[in-house]
Amino acid sequence: MKILLLDSGVANLHSAAKALQWGGAVVEISDRYQDFAQARAIVLPGVGAFDAGMAALAAKDLIYPLQDWAAAGKPLLGICLGLQLLFERSAEGEKEGLGILNGEVRRLPSIPGVPLPHMGWNRLQISPGGVLWQGLPPRPWVYFVHSYYVDPLDKSIVTATTDYGGFHPPVAVGQGNIMGLQFHPEKSGPIGLQILQNFVQYVAVARGDYAQI
Repeated sequence: MKILLLDSGVANLHSAAKALQWGGAVVEISDRYQDFAQARAIVLPGVGAFDAGMAALAAKDLIYPLQDWAAAGKPLLGICLGLQLLFERSAEGEKEGLGILNGEVRRLPSIPGVPLPHMGWNRLQISPGGVLWQGLPPRPWVYFVHSYYVDPLDKSIVTATTDYGGFHPPVAVGQGNIMGLQFHPEKSGPIGLQILQNFVQYVAVARGDYAQI
């Protein structure tokens, strides 16, 4: 089973590839939409600014193929900036996002005594029953680096939040075949590896009738 790790040019791919391979996937790193046809799922990682991420996808002619992939009901996982790019727009920039998920990306609030960006280890408050959370302890620790958070129009797609100085931003979403993580599972130790293994197992057993995250 092949998972395509999308090389948009704005991501460190090595750690994500190793983590997915540990979870049992055959990983292909590619920046070509022509390689989508051979994949069972796509992982869209990313770091940096929203506009730069969208510009990188546009330069590689990946925007419409990603939208078509998502519309066809095939598994797509966005990580960090990759999650944010799934939405319609961002307060960080001016370019339109992929629009696969309805909503926008907002800047984390300035809270006295709380560092911005939100960087380091923090705990998840997860929604029970999500396939990505199978086998995790209550309120697991994961690793964050971000200054912006996603704000879905449909709040029911939020599958995890965290506590940022009393503010609880969404940090994971799931809508059918589309899912995303604001934190870095590939940097989150055994917890992150378990999350990615859960994704690989989800893809492996899916046959087009994809379960709701």
